[in-house]
Amino acid sequence: MTNCRIANTTFWGILLASLGMSFATASAEENSLLSVSQLHMGTMVRIMADFDDAENFQKASNAAFDRIREIEQICSDYRNDSEVLILSAKSPTAKPIAVSDDLWYVLSEAKRIHQLSGGAFDVTVGPLTKEWRRFRRRNRLDEARIEEVRGAVGADNLKLLPDMQAVSLTTGDMRIDLGGIAKGYAIDAALKVLKEHGITRALVDAGGDVGASDAPRGELGWKVGIAGLNPKAPPILITHIANSAVATSGDAYQFLEHNGKRYSHVLDPRTGYGVAHRGTVTVFAENATLADAWASALSVLGPSKAGEVLADQKSVATWMEVLVDEKPTTWTSSNLGHWLSEHHASEPEEDSAP
Repeated sequence: MTNCRIANTTFWGILLASLGMSFATASAEENSLLSVSQLHMGTMVRIMADFDDAENFQKASNAAFDRIREIEQICSDYRNDSEVLILSAKSPTAKPIAVSDDLWYVLSEAKRIHQLSGGAFDVTVGPLTKEWRRFRRRNRLDEARIEEVRGAVGADNLKLLPDMQAVSLTTGDMRIDLGGIAKGYAIDAALKVLKEHGITRALVDAGGDVGASDAPRGELGWKVGIAGLNPKAPPILITHIANSAVATSGDAYQFLEHNGKRYSHVLDPRTGYGVAHRGTVTVFAENATLADAWASALSVLGPSKAGEVLADQKSVATWMEVLVDEKPTTWTSSNLGHWLSEHHASEPEEDSAP
């Protein structure tokens, strides 16, 4: 693990360098890099592919967007008719309720990461999420209200029954919030659809969370740049990824100041309050579901606890920058260099097949 100080940086981000991608070789024609964007899950979703057939790319990307829309209908915390909020409204459940394959997978992964993160990631945080949205709109924190709703929060209240693919909610007023994992799952699902349509060199970017399949021709991978605390500064890390994902979490734009203290929109489910340490966390993982969830969990844990939690998680690597005594400090997991070297193509591909 390494620690170093970086001067003159003040805020966060992950910059997708493929927005202005240039190929290192001439083996892939620039016009073979196709791109299309649509608004889904409250953010702009961009699909890019190194593919030679624009008509088939359009068909494949439409199918991928349809799949994202389907997952949004299941997992959205904003749509009262979503499967997850209909489930939440039934709490406490009199008997187990069968759920769709998609919701089962997301809840199962969420439960697993909850355990691995020591409770830093918890999708039952929904009642608190709803209150903190109200706090930010009103620019006023209500500590009494936090205590009132905390009784409905806790992963132990979410019971998964594998034999039935069913869920039990054991206390009232629960609200499951999949905002820290569903976007990543949608990215993975979209990449799967693209592959089923024969597009194997693709990238899906959903508001800065990125999943990629094979590298574009002539490249080691899809180029991504990681920014520090100042989103206007040049990236401080540029790398390539293939068949993997990267996600970021930070409090640059969504926060609340109360009694001289700044609280992030990222909530610590163990306390009921927004994370108070300022910073940005970027997570690299084998898929976007994991990257998305771990970005939230590590934002809660911060560098002081991240190393301990990640010690056995070799498939996850992280880079984070936080303010310590008002000075930007960078922390990386010990496996970051090895992870990056393992998750791009060993040699640029030069073939011309789509």
